[in-house]
Amino acid sequence: MAEDEKAVGVSSAVDVEKTPHVDPTLEKHAHDADDALKAFDELHGETIELDEATNHRLLRIIDWHMMPIMCFVYGMNFLDKTTMSYASIMGLKQDLHLEGDQYQWLGSLFYFGYLAWEYPTNRLLQRLPLGKYSGACVVTWGAILCCFAAVKSFSGAVAIRFFLGVFEAAVTPGFALITSQWYTKQEQGARVNIWFSFNGVGQILGGVIAYGIAVGTAKYGSSIAPWKIIFLVTGLLTVALGVIFLWVVPDNQLNARWLKKEDRLLAIARVRSNQQGIGNKHFKMYQVKEALMDPMTWAFFFYALIADIPNGGITNFFSQLITSFGFTAQESLILGVPGGAVEVIALLLNGYMGYITNQRLLCSLGGLVTAMVGVILIVALPESNNVGRLIGYYMTQASPTTFVALLSMISSNVAGYTKKTTVAALYLIGYCVGNIIGPQTFRPKDAPHYVPAVITIIVCFGVSLCIMVFIWWWYRKENARKLEIQARPDYVRLENQEWLDLTDRENPDFMYAV
Repeated sequence: MAEDEKAVGVSSAVDVEKTPHVDPTLEKHAHDADDALKAFDELHGETIELDEATNHRLLRIIDWHMMPIMCFVYGMNFLDKTTMSYASIMGLKQDLHLEGDQYQWLGSLFYFGYLAWEYPTNRLLQRLPLGKYSGACVVTWGAILCCFAAVKSFSGAVAIRFFLGVFEAAVTPGFALITSQWYTKQEQGARVNIWFSFNGVGQILGGVIAYGIAVGTAKYGSSIAPWKIIFLVTGLLTVALGVIFLWVVPDNQLNARWLKKEDRLLAIARVRSNQQGIGNKHFKMYQVKEALMDPMTWAFFFYALIADIPNGGITNFFSQLITSFGFTAQESLILGVPGGAVEVIALLLNGYMGYITNQRLLCSLGGLVTAMVGVILIVALPESNNVGRLIGYYMTQASPTTFVALLSMISSNVAGYTKKTTVAALYLIGYCVGNIIGPQTFRPKDAPHYVPAVITIIVCFGVSLCIMVFIWWWYRKENARKLEIQARPDYVRLENQEWLDLTDRENPDFMYAV
């Protein structure tokens, strides 16, 4: 996964006196710098040089330690959310005596917990040790998922789903922060696509596990209900991965046990070009205000809200949607597996194309257009064409490419640690609201084909496409404005400006990825 990087030099001092014409609003940040600069201060002015060979070596070490556990945990993050969809056709509805729209509300309640805790968890991700807090949340959510096997009523399921959302709320923003902390802007898009693609792996694994449990219990019997087994298996696996995550993933480069002492500073030096630093634990209200005034914050929010209405519906009802195509409940478990493969391929291809073209946003539109065509096939094809409609469902699984592209933009394009966590929180709050609305579009009276819900999905995808084009246009316009500022003869930058926890709008040297 190594990419070419230029040699990097890092001075350990912030010299304000040498830049007397610098904007005083930037100068004040020298006294509240990023954690990275505090580490370089210990070098007493010594310059660190990072050559290309060392950069490649460090990138390989980082990839092999960070990416596997992030990928597997993120795969379980998706599987744990969708376990209920498998359980719904394995006896859960009957055993919990669910009536009317109670199953729909269980689908939404996960996101109520996610929504309620999203902003607090982003503040905790900033204040607490990043790796330890993220790992603790993984272990806790796995334990809570195991508890679902003991649920005997709708009210008990409500509590489990809500707290599952609370503890999973840290995963996506935490992973975005970790990616921005360890990888350069050029590397981030591909890495986010890789770990997010394990959503598809989770769907594949979930379908295989659920099908195996369904077939095995039907043939040999079981002392507990099949749907309880799937919750126990996925929950215990999550706990095990959480423990590994706690051991492997550090809070930042400075306490990475698998890096030599001298390599820790070099690992920070290699991300200097990001103009973002590696972390600042001080809450800065002005950065919150800037986030709320930034048009991109709200473009991200409304994209997540609108695009995740389809996601919330399909995620919780895909097994039932497949059975509406004329397949049996048991067949629907295994027929959901190719959908996961489509998502993996779409995301990996999107990450690769975005990297080689430096056009992440435009490349991601391919997955969204593919999903739109898939939904149209589900509606337009005759009911007798079960295979064609099933292929249409598989095509909808390419839709996450745009969501992931914007997630990587939060990692690459939002600077200032407080601003980054605020934008990430609002983006995922939009994600929660969309996922809460989504299951409600699949009304019981519209079963088994859910035509109104499918039409809603088409409209949402179309609006999302327009928002993505606007975001692309805005970033190109802002980059042109910043180049004009840099070209002014009176423009002077602070030494080590990239370590001062400046926001992307404060820092004229900060260029947006597109």
